[in-house]
Amino acid sequence: MVFGISPQITNLAIILVMMQVSKRIPFDDPNTLNLIRGGYVLSNLIIIGIYAYVQIVINKKKDMTTLKYVETPQMGSTEEPKLITTTNHKYDTDQMKALYKAQLMGVGMMAVMHLYFKYTNPLLIQSIIPLKGAFEGNMVKIHLLGQPATGDLKRPFKAPAGIMSSLQGGAAPTQDKKTIANAERAGRGGVKDE
Repeated sequence: MVFGISPQITNLAIILVMMQVSKRIPFDDPNTLNLIRGGYVLSNLIIIGIYAYVQIVINKKKDMTTLKYVETPQMGSTEEPKLITTTNHKYDTDQMKALYKAQLMGVGMMAVMHLYFKYTNPLLIQSIIPLKGAFEGNMVKIHLLGQPATGDLKRPFKAPAGIMSSLQGGAAPTQDKKTIANAERAGRGGVKDE
């Protein structure tokens, strides 16, 4: 968090400001539109570069510390909580794969919106918000910015608070000894990912 303000609030402020700025930009001018497109592409290249560097750092560290947690099923699911036994390296690598996938989904959606539906204003906003989000991500904070993996950065990461996260996923992964012991006794999961 920057200056004690939540990322959601700063994102909202950026969106509102950029919507006002985009009203004053002549998107019908081909040169201006190409500059905005170039800024969007540059922003995504920077994000992919950051993620690639973080992946290299993760592979260099190769932290093989065992990580055990109980993954709670999605809300409304009849599945039992599942014990996950992995390593910090594997967990971080999986988190990076999820970040790459989310970034590619965003680029795909933006491509459809811009090329098929001819929307141009979101290019400006999507040049800033994902770049800001990349620097606010847990993996970048730990491996690029050098923050210790404690508190909110302790693995497994808690799902970010929000309306959609509470509807889509269950509770955050649990790491307390009692829950892990119960899951081990029940024989749910426990297969170590290498």
